[in-house]
Amino acid sequence: MAAVLTTEITDGVAVVTMNRPEARNALNTELRRAIPTRLRELDADPAVRVMILTGADPAFCAGLDLKELGSSGLSADPDATPLPFGSLTKPLVGAINGAAVTGGFELALGCDFLIASERATFADTHARVGVMPGWGLTVLLPQAIGIRRARQMSFTGNYVDASTALAWGLVNEVVPHDRLVSRACELAADMVTVPEAGLGAIKGAYRTAAAGVDDGALDAERRYSREWMRRFDPDTLAANREAIQRRGSAQV
Repeated sequence: MAAVLTTEITDGVAVVTMNRPEARNALNTELRRAIPTRLRELDADPAVRVMILTGADPAFCAGLDLKELGSSGLSADPDATPLPFGSLTKPLVGAINGAAVTGGFELALGCDFLIASERATFADTHARVGVMPGWGLTVLLPQAIGIRRARQMSFTGNYVDASTALAWGLVNEVVPHDRLVSRACELAADMVTVPEAGLGAIKGAYRTAAAGVDDGALDAERRYSREWMRRFDPDTLAANREAIQRRGSAQV
């Protein structure tokens, strides 16, 4: 069986690829646990200076695996953090190759910045699915695009295309699909030329500057998510899953 996560390291740049293409890289239990574990390993690896997170086509990540969630619910992860990866010390670039939805959208928002394929789309369907954000979406999305646009995305569950994401400031660049990873690697190579101590310090400064506001808000989101999920009904999701997926497919 193929690994759900693959890694290629070249010249100090690690490209990490979510590898469940048949499920649009949906976050089953195995993948949810593999991503933070692998990124923390790379963060501690002296041979790695910059990380890139992407997905095997056709999607970046379709969010939680609704089939697994509808059959068994969402298992608690004792190592879970308020952000999908915890606090990484090295830059993490998101290379968004397709749909980034709900939990997959949170993975993207957890990156330091995003480069998008022309095929990229973004949606927050937490409320429509009946789960609540727990990886910082209610903090990170308003930071990226403003509170009113963030509310629009979360309240409707509608998809935003790559050109709109660029205009809203959600992504830094939109490039042809076949240039996505190479463009992310070009930027990563630029970062590798920056002295390691300076790069780590500037990332730490950004994190510290945001911490005063973010930490309390992230904790509040986490508490709300836990309280909501105590009432989560897998049977309701299982009954609605096909309709949710049909609506998403019609918008992509």
